[in-house]
Amino acid sequence: MTEQPFPRSRTGLVPVLFTLTIFLSAALLFFVQPLFTKIVLPYVGGAPAVWTTAMLFFQTVLILGYLYAHLSTRYLPVPAQIGLHLALWAVALTVLPLSVEAGWQFNPDQPIALQTLILFAFGVGMPFAVLSANAPLIQSWYAKSDGPSADDPYFLYGASNLGSLIALLAFPLIAEPLLGARQIGIGWAGGFVVLGLFLGLSGLAARKGTLHRPAPRISAPPGWHHYGWWLILAFVPSSLMLAVTSKISTDLGSFPLIWVLPLALYLLSFVLTFTNRPLFSDRVVHLVFVISLAFFATIFTFQLLAVVTLILTLVLLLAFFFVAMKAHRTLYETRPDHANLTLFYVTMSVGGALGGLFNSLIAPAIFADLQEGRVTILLALLILAAGAWAIPTRRLAIALIGGAIVLVPVQLLQAFPDSDHRYFYALHFVVLGLVLYGLRHNRAQQAVPLAILLLVGAFIQTQSVVFQDRSFFGTHRIYDQAGLRIYSNGTTIHGAQLLADLDGSDRPKPLYYYHPDGPMAQILTAPVGSAAREIGIVGLGVGSLACYAGPGQNWAFYEIDVLVDKVARDPALFSFIPSCAPDAPTYIGDARVVLDQQTDKAFDILVIDAYSSDAVPVHLTTREAITLYRDRTTPGGVIVLHISNRYFDIARPLGRSAADLGLVAMIQSDPTRPDDPTHNASTVVVMARTADDLTGFTASGPWQVLADDGGRVWTDDYANLLEILN
Repeated sequence: MTEQPFPRSRTGLVPVLFTLTIFLSAALLFFVQPLFTKIVLPYVGGAPAVWTTAMLFFQTVLILGYLYAHLSTRYLPVPAQIGLHLALWAVALTVLPLSVEAGWQFNPDQPIALQTLILFAFGVGMPFAVLSANAPLIQSWYAKSDGPSADDPYFLYGASNLGSLIALLAFPLIAEPLLGARQIGIGWAGGFVVLGLFLGLSGLAARKGTLHRPAPRISAPPGWHHYGWWLILAFVPSSLMLAVTSKISTDLGSFPLIWVLPLALYLLSFVLTFTNRPLFSDRVVHLVFVISLAFFATIFTFQLLAVVTLILTLVLLLAFFFVAMKAHRTLYETRPDHANLTLFYVTMSVGGALGGLFNSLIAPAIFADLQEGRVTILLALLILAAGAWAIPTRRLAIALIGGAIVLVPVQLLQAFPDSDHRYFYALHFVVLGLVLYGLRHNRAQQAVPLAILLLVGAFIQTQSVVFQDRSFFGTHRIYDQAGLRIYSNGTTIHGAQLLADLDGSDRPKPLYYYHPDGPMAQILTAPVGSAAREIGIVGLGVGSLACYAGPGQNWAFYEIDVLVDKVARDPALFSFIPSCAPDAPTYIGDARVVLDQQTDKAFDILVIDAYSSDAVPVHLTTREAITLYRDRTTPGGVIVLHISNRYFDIARPLGRSAADLGLVAMIQSDPTRPDDPTHNASTVVVMARTADDLTGFTASGPWQVLADDGGRVWTDDYANLLEILN
């Protein structure tokens, strides 16, 4: 018996069905990315590289999903496609709700990125693979249905990215502040179940339409130059998104909202460009694209401008968005017909994954700093130069001379760290004016060599750098300035030593946060602090605190980054550890994991000083973490938490946890000393079981009781960083 197609009155429902299906699928796809990354943070730590590695995993699986969709639609009839896909969906149900395998532990002796990728593969790999295949598969099914515009189903990709965008924003703004990760995971699993119903109905609509539609016209396949161009256009926004994310999360924190904002703009650029009716004209998109290139060329060149503030964060995000808009609009304009739709998406996914691979694995291995953004902007110049390859000699010479005129004073000014930053901003506008002048006269060719000159200059180091390297957990830079040896991670100084103390003849003087007049020193040098026998320090830095070690004390350090330990123990770089505590062991690994395994440890003083730049390691701030710290102190011991931060009031969740656990907590905010530039402002919280336990530690400074503000206690399952944003 021959099956009947959908009646005409019902064909109008077909695009609604497919739109809802692809919308729900995309929402689940992008909701699960920050969700599962949040779930694994207590296991792998809160470094910015965790998110870039997670993105590499998701982009790689996206390739596999797109490739599966391509092969399925190319070699299987529609009924077989439906049956196979629903079978894979059923298999994915067996790993829900999402969780980390019981007993999984981070191994500091194994590659961290590889461990993270394996953790994601077993935890979320199968459901994500099924979801990844849906965008091209559903569009291919719609092309075989009786729906309107079935011969050009690319409009569904806009609906897909709109679902992704809404889901991404809903996670940090709605789900995370209201629910715990476990509750969110259960709700996500329910949505995945409902998706199976929509997939079945969409497949049925495609099957019925196929029986009554003529075979599609197959056009000539794309050439290799098409594939190469698509790869570049997909690579640039993907790589730049991760470079911007790394830059921001290094200073603001590695948590879902920071991850989501660049990714949301990335998806929004697809929504606004993959349509026959774009919101902005091509001329406007091109103009803001060039302005954004000039901005990135400036920000990557001027080291003194490369400091993340909230305003600069907004500008960085907008500039990235405009670059993505240009790249994705160019992708849409060069799209093939629907016969080659799935292969087009495979190529796009490969380009995006290459961006993730470059930022997550290649760049950290070959660059000692965050250079990947500069490389990506150089590639973005190919988009600007498209169609303008023949550059007249006269115009090229003008551009090179103009670039040199700007570049030379820029590099000279960078050699003077105390110079007025307004000069750099003025030069930025000069550069921007030169680029826009060339565009105004239809001379885009002039912008290309000018920007190349600026970016080449970005790789020139004018500051006296003693050491620079990079690990999975961030960038490390040591330089000499004004009689000091300074160590910085991200844009925050994490330690310094007087150059005069480096000869090893005297006991080095701790500086900045660890100054002898600061709250950290007050605790360690108080009579009861000096009498303490067992001291544990989570977060090594340059080892400044080691020089508060007294006779008969046993000190132990905990550090997740082996590179930090090497720096601190190298007497040619810093002499705190070699001079004051050379025999103190360093336990490498995430402090929570290591301390949890050390059931025999009991410290009189346990210091938590593990904040990288202004990032907030949430998993070190939750009730479970405070419980562990309490269990690793002696009956009269104290927990000391260094919580200096420009953006977040970390004291609030600590006060809640202390009250919930029956601990007494006090806080001191020590201001900057104008008469002593080596004394940094710092905020320190100290906790103990009773008020009497704190008396001997807090008698020598302006300590205040840290009260519970009545908010929800942070746990490994629930934490809301938005509520403590200053």
